[in-house]
Amino acid sequence: MFWKKKKKADIGKKQNDFALNMQDQPDLKVVIKTDLGNVRTNNEDAASFFRMKDETIIREKGHLIVLADGMGGHQAGEVASKMALEIISQEYFKQTREKNIEKILARAFNTANKKIFDLASENEKYHGMGTTCTAIVILSGAIYFAHAGDSRAYLYKNKSIARLTEDHTYVHELVRSGGISAEEAEKHPQRNILINAMGTKPSLRVDTGKCLDTFDRHDRLLLCSDGLYDYINDDELAKILDYKLLEEAADYLIDETKRRGAYDNITVALAEMTDTAKDINLKLTRDIDLPVLTRETDLPTGINTSEYDR
Repeated sequence: MFWKKKKKADIGKKQNDFALNMQDQPDLKVVIKTDLGNVRTNNEDAASFFRMKDETIIREKGHLIVLADGMGGHQAGEVASKMALEIISQEYFKQTREKNIEKILARAFNTANKKIFDLASENEKYHGMGTTCTAIVILSGAIYFAHAGDSRAYLYKNKSIARLTEDHTYVHELVRSGGISAEEAEKHPQRNILINAMGTKPSLRVDTGKCLDTFDRHDRLLLCSDGLYDYINDDELAKILDYKLLEEAADYLIDETKRRGAYDNITVALAEMTDTAKDINLKLTRDIDLPVLTRETDLPTGINTSEYDR
């Protein structure tokens, strides 16, 4: 195992494609890509990489990657996933008294859950909306995560891949109880039924953890929605991450998923430590937001009322 875990009680057309190298830490590289898939007409996935220019904040909080897969009719899923990204980033970077990264992430998740749930309860057009959410913090070589739902985070290290998160699904609970095997779960017709998601209930189960291994050069992190891993298994993921350049791996994952069917939206976020930095063009759209932040007052605002809608 690469990690220790503790649990809190209980688009056809690519919509976005960006890669960036940290100018202040040129050995950290992140690529995020998202696609509609072959069937859906709107993209309810969202992902972002958040960094601060302030070196003091970097030393205290590191860098944050968040991926969310929204659900709900009439584009409500898009609202939920974007709210998750913005609220979690805001809450994570503004908490200064607490030093425990896992506790900070858990509080940020619970704040996002409450605001999404309140909006879904108060505004009829958002009734039933929610989102999965997986967040990774990279701080001084350490990897922390927080998680709710069935989006996943993986660590690829020393030619081996390991999941950092457990799916909060009905089928995964069957596997844990010994009712079915992991192989049976991959093809189970109810494998995407969630038992836990952000914004669907007043309280939220948040899994948090810290990897025992450090994030070293040539290691890779993968965050993805179920639209990817429903079509590409863990062994295949390891082979792709082993020999592909980061941008090539992200493109291949999207293209191969679409070749195999891609009923759902597909989103991947890849991160690695590299030996050298290269200038890479940065493309932004409203579907995946990448704010370049310099202080807490620059963090996303305007999400504290029930009237939030983008």
